[in-house]
Amino acid sequence: MKIAVTGAFSYSGKYITHRLLAQGYEVITLTNHPERGDPFGSKVEVRPLNFNARDSITESLQSAVILINTYWVRFDKGQNTQSRAVENTRILIDSAVQAGVKKVIHISITNPSLDSPLPYFSGKAANERTVMGSGMSYTILRPTVLFGKEDILINNIAWILRRFPLMLIPGDGSSRLQPVYVDDLAQLVVEACGKFDNQILDAVGPDIFSFREMVELIGTTIGIERPLVSCPSWMALSGARLIGLFVGDVVLTREEVLGLMANLLVSNAPPRCNSRLVDWLQLNRDKVGRNYASELSRHYF
Repeated sequence: MKIAVTGAFSYSGKYITHRLLAQGYEVITLTNHPERGDPFGSKVEVRPLNFNARDSITESLQSAVILINTYWVRFDKGQNTQSRAVENTRILIDSAVQAGVKKVIHISITNPSLDSPLPYFSGKAANERTVMGSGMSYTILRPTVLFGKEDILINNIAWILRRFPLMLIPGDGSSRLQPVYVDDLAQLVVEACGKFDNQILDAVGPDIFSFREMVELIGTTIGIERPLVSCPSWMALSGARLIGLFVGDVVLTREEVLGLMANLLVSNAPPRCNSRLVDWLQLNRDKVGRNYASELSRHYF
């Protein structure tokens, strides 16, 4: 069975594709960045993902039985905006229908809502509505914060702890989050490939931390414990922007802070993923945070 993956050379798409190939699936990837290094030794066929040419997307999806969609944008940059990403997702799903794709597996976020004042969460909800209204079979997976090699958030918290004498914590640090290992998410995707009933599943790990507890865990594990200073959210964002000027990146966004403080990164559902952040940190304590992980470099350069 041929499966199409958007962004197989990127972060979560790479883990998903590794598992698909191991199961013997034939994989094609739709990508805006065909120049990126191929980590699969030419085992994955590369096809274009050009949202300005709908017919080319339909052509790219020809012969695919399942579409796995990881496409989204973390923050607005130029014409790559979250509102544009909603429209682009509609184009992608419509093209899949035209190409005869039977099922879509869509990566969303916990607690999406069309009424959310945060475009990240309202946009994700709009994408889910597009998927559910497509007429194709679907599985929607709702992860929280991903951790694993090449992750952004956990790595860069460790990077800050390694390089700065203190760390600013938005609010009192009690806001909760429930991180999930990226390869556990990939396993859920592969399992969904064998099911053609409609599902919406939260994809979350076994542990719920306050933000302060998670930062303390990272610091303790890598052997660098810094003072964690509670402050208003605007001050934490200002600090992140100053670091961003230094590294040439967007370290943290207002939506991410507000989503965290609204406890949108936890689930009321039983955890479907078993890997624990503390175990992964122990295995990677000498590597995590050694180098800054740039969102802009990953997607724009």
